[in-house]
Amino acid sequence: MDPFSFVTSESLDYPLSVRIINLEGEEAPPKPSELFRRPDLRYIGSNTSTHSDLYVTVQVWAGSKPLTVPVQTSYKSFKNERSWNEWLDIPIPYRSLPLNSRLAITIWDVSPTGGKQAQGHAVPFGGTTLPLFDKDSQVQKGRLKCQIHRHRLADGHDGTTTPWLPAQQRAGARQAATTLDKEAEELERMDRLFKKYEMNEIPKVEWLDQMVWRLSEKRGAAATRNSIKSLQRQTNSQLGTGNKQQNNSTDSNGHDLSSNPSKFTLTVELPRFDFPIVFTDHEYPPPPISSVQHLSASQSHMDLKPPPEVQFGPGINGPDDGGHRVVRIYDPEVAARDNPAEAKHRRLVRSQHRHGTLDKDLKPNAKVRDELNVIMAYSPTHSLTPEEKDLVWKFRYHLTKDKRALTKFVKSVNWQDQSESKQAIQVMSKWIEIDVDDALELLGPTFDASAVRAYSVDRLRKADDHELLLYLLQLVQALKFEHVPTNTDEPALDTSSLASFLISRAVENFTLATYFYWYLVVEYDDKSPEQGQEVRTMYAKVLHDFMVELEARPGGTDTRKTLLQQAELITVLSKISGEIKTSSETTSRKVDKVKAFLADPKNELLVIDPPVPLPLDPSVLVTGVVPDETRVFKSSLSPIMVTFKTAAGGKYPMLFKTGDDLRQDQLVIQIITLMDQLLQKENLDLKLSPYKILATSTTAGASQFVPSQTFAAISSKYGNNPALAYLKQHNPDPRAYQGVRKETLETFVKSCAGYCVITYILGVGDRHLENLLLAPDGHFFHADFGFILGRDPKPFAPALKLSKEMVDAMGGFSPPSELYLQFKQYCFLAFTALRKSSNLILNLFSLMVHANIPDIKIEPDKAVFKVKERFHLDLKEEDALRLLESIMEDSLTGFMPVMIDRLHAFTQALRT
Repeated sequence: MDPFSFVTSESLDYPLSVRIINLEGEEAPPKPSELFRRPDLRYIGSNTSTHSDLYVTVQVWAGSKPLTVPVQTSYKSFKNERSWNEWLDIPIPYRSLPLNSRLAITIWDVSPTGGKQAQGHAVPFGGTTLPLFDKDSQVQKGRLKCQIHRHRLADGHDGTTTPWLPAQQRAGARQAATTLDKEAEELERMDRLFKKYEMNEIPKVEWLDQMVWRLSEKRGAAATRNSIKSLQRQTNSQLGTGNKQQNNSTDSNGHDLSSNPSKFTLTVELPRFDFPIVFTDHEYPPPPISSVQHLSASQSHMDLKPPPEVQFGPGINGPDDGGHRVVRIYDPEVAARDNPAEAKHRRLVRSQHRHGTLDKDLKPNAKVRDELNVIMAYSPTHSLTPEEKDLVWKFRYHLTKDKRALTKFVKSVNWQDQSESKQAIQVMSKWIEIDVDDALELLGPTFDASAVRAYSVDRLRKADDHELLLYLLQLVQALKFEHVPTNTDEPALDTSSLASFLISRAVENFTLATYFYWYLVVEYDDKSPEQGQEVRTMYAKVLHDFMVELEARPGGTDTRKTLLQQAELITVLSKISGEIKTSSETTSRKVDKVKAFLADPKNELLVIDPPVPLPLDPSVLVTGVVPDETRVFKSSLSPIMVTFKTAAGGKYPMLFKTGDDLRQDQLVIQIITLMDQLLQKENLDLKLSPYKILATSTTAGASQFVPSQTFAAISSKYGNNPALAYLKQHNPDPRAYQGVRKETLETFVKSCAGYCVITYILGVGDRHLENLLLAPDGHFFHADFGFILGRDPKPFAPALKLSKEMVDAMGGFSPPSELYLQFKQYCFLAFTALRKSSNLILNLFSLMVHANIPDIKIEPDKAVFKVKERFHLDLKEEDALRLLESIMEDSLTGFMPVMIDRLHAFTQALRT
């Protein structure tokens, strides 16, 4: 099949225009007897001169209604022929034209006496109606000849009485019609050829074209004269038949049409396009869902049910006796509201267990208890069925002893039902104390009942500051789901339980205050389209209330000044970092420039008095910088390393970078820190070293510098088994296994196991030897978390990064060494321990769904499921560990991981 290119009309944002070219045709002058009977005909312009002044109006109609105002040609005086040759712009684009669009074209004459259809002194000379789409639903284009219906206004109705194509000849004059049909057929054939000629489909021969044009004009004039004579003969024959047709021989103005036979054609031109324009209707979105919803707000995250399928019975789908058809009507409430029958059933079922005293003593049998245990084991992302909700509601008093059941109970309540929600709040007050992970789930976007969120905040009040700091990043994000007023007259403390709680705790602890302040500043600084102005205003309101509350506390004024000093310090570092990033100088010149900047007394960095807590780590008081220990790294963003002097007499190196959003790295480090705490609660210290990262804006941030070497640098410096050689150089012990201190090797093995499992769960991608680091004391860790949740810029990348260099330092895996077996055991223990806390980790990611994190906002609805998938919660523990072992072996023995490391090293070598 040959390719067919076309354009859809709804994508054509081009204004409609039409060119009025000329009017062709003649008519017999009125007879003296007719002028005697109708003296008003003497003053009509076309009756006084064959080249009288006329003008044309064009209007778009559709559905028997006008779509635009009429557009009129300018005045023009005719001498030899009625030729306008003028383009008219109609105020409507092609994309807005319906399929039944028509051009109602009326030619106006002048008469001082007027008439019924007259507009002032203008009377209709004739009209024609031209459809804008042909029978193939394509836009009409090029030159077109339209038949003019004398003395009539153009009828733009769907069943128009002024069609542009000639009407069929009456059967009364077959012989004349035959002659005229042959002549008309030849003229139509020539018109089609002329149209192809204008579209450059026929080659142009100038001398021959001129002859054809002259011949065509003569033939057209002759055809017009013949048609007039034929019409005159038809009129004379009809006049002799009596008065029975007299009523049909006048138009609406009373003009005698039978005595004035004519054949006028108006030539118009529509724009030409390179491709056919095919009609395509604009697909409007469905009407907005009705605001009247009876669904529980806790289930607003569930996908809307699809519209029900309409099944027609016999004879229903066809037209009924009245000729009408069954029409499907979109009901926006069908997909959002409960089925009325199901809603009625739920109310009946729950009314039996709403106020009865027997409910408190209701106990499930063994079968129901097993069903409830299955429901309690569901992950936070699982949606309950209506039957499961009814079951939880029925045994709600029995479930108050199970802390896992509260979130399932909240999901089962219809919070729009006042009676049901009131009783639910009473039952919640009797519930056993829930865990923090469940409290965090109740602060998510799917729970908007204020009582539920307040209950969750009450549970968080029992957490100490150290534990609260682990979740502070997510709690700041949870403010987006609170009802925080944005006007300055109403404080957030009185309306949002979460905002009130965070402010009250932050003013009492400086570390919490520091991180809380910077998290709010960064969210307010986010001006991306995903972060609306209302959200930014809300964060500004919370920050304002935080400062007001801080001022009201003893010593709060000094704390606020300290926070402002931190902001000034970050501003100065951002200035020099931005200048270095945009500079095209060599690295050594950049280092000298940074040193001079830091040593300049005007910048107040050489000596910081009084000492300022570092925003990255508020427990560290810095008294100044050490310019001589400044470094600038070779990178596209040229991050700078600034070494601070601490009040304790030590040094604190810190990296500062401009031009990059560090919020994703900040999130990963926070989750790693949390996982480290969870593992230590299980008495499993895997020697993790999550360095600190703080985003100070959406384009800048600081990170702790840990003295270490990349595996790429170690491999280039040492020969075989480079990691072991590096550790042996810094921690030699000839009597120990492989000549390295036992504590160092143990730290290396544990940290490798911990980071392998954690980066696998988080789906950290783009792993290569450049972002695997090793400290001299044996601590192994990862850096650069630009790709998470399974994203990776390299194809066929392994799900878990376990390189040969790491395993060789343990003694190898074929045959497996003792250290490698220990490494696998640590991996299994870590994976098992983290699976137990999967709900907490999933809830933390749920709170980050609306954060502007690059790899989360790509598919925010799937972010939590991607983490859940890595836990393999659908498998038993033994099966999950076997799967993890096979993934580790694939990473070690696979071909692609080795090729990725070599290709990356080759690319880096080319860059240098």
